Amino acid sequence: MTTTRRQFLAASLAAAPVAVLAQAPAASAPATPSRPGPVPTTGGFAQTSRMKLGTVTYNLAKDWDLATIIANCSRTGFQGVELRTTHQHGVEVTLSTAERAAVKMRFADSPVELYSLGSAFDYHTPDATRLRADIEASKQYLQLAHDVGASGIKVRPNGIPKEVPEEKTLEQIGRSLRELGETAAGLGQQVRLEVHGTATSSLPRIRRIMDVANHPAVGVCWNSNQSDLDGAGFDANFDLVSNRIFEVHLRDLFLAEYPFRRLFTRLNGIGYTGYTLAEIPESTDPLRVMHYFRGMWLAHQGLV
Repeated sequence: MTTTRRQFLAASLAAAPVAVLAQAPAASAPATPSRPGPVPTTGGFAQTSRMKLGTVTYNLAKDWDLATIIANCSRTGFQGVELRTTHQHGVEVTLSTAERAAVKMRFADSPVELYSLGSAFDYHTPDATRLRADIEASKQYLQLAHDVGASGIKVRPNGIPKEVPEEKTLEQIGRSLRELGETAAGLGQQVRLEVHGTATSSLPRIRRIMDVANHPAVGVCWNSNQSDLDGAGFDANFDLVSNRIFEVHLRDLFLAEYPFRRLFTRLNGIGYTGYTLAEIPESTDPLRVMHYFRGMWLAHQGLV
């Protein structure tokens, strides 16, 4: 019997599922150790970086509710989020026990991790009453982070009062963080100090604060500030806190004045496997921006 080309193709396609099933055992063979394949992550995206990509809700996602945050991160390959307080997501200390459990479950049932809660607490004030209030409020925020399934909170210094000696202020911030570290450790949380504020965004000052805090649950949120290049330069400043980096915030990666590629090289060099979070302006086309950001994030690491 003569078989036409069309009949041959049809027969081949019909047999394809059988052929796939017959080859199934071979798919479980281990990958070559020297060249592991990409690990699938959110939204079917392939992830080859040891680091994780996420976003803070400031400012890109400040008007998104939780459903939108999860959907947009899933669609663009962003693996996690830091929820900045006062934003539309509504994850605040006023939530009831049941509401906190619902937030935790919502993220647990999604491909997006609730990595961190971003506060606006700082500990540089010379007002003892206000300082104590900020410390106690930070403890409540740590409890919230625990209850909703995050792994820590972001705090910050925000300056050095002119009427107070600098060393006294740095020690006060460090002691406050040490106290918070004790609370965080009991909850399985971290306290992540953002490199932030006039004068306090100086890495030598951040290092001094870390030396005073001296607690394993307290670390640094690298903030990709232009001041990272001051003094002895980027590498020297990075070295001051390289063993305490718990989290990284990234500005727009197209900014040529900042050494983002060098930052990724140094992060890989210290074995950093944590989150690098986009802290970028809002957009009328956020998904497109997030796709581009992810592309540049991979390109700076030499992965595309």
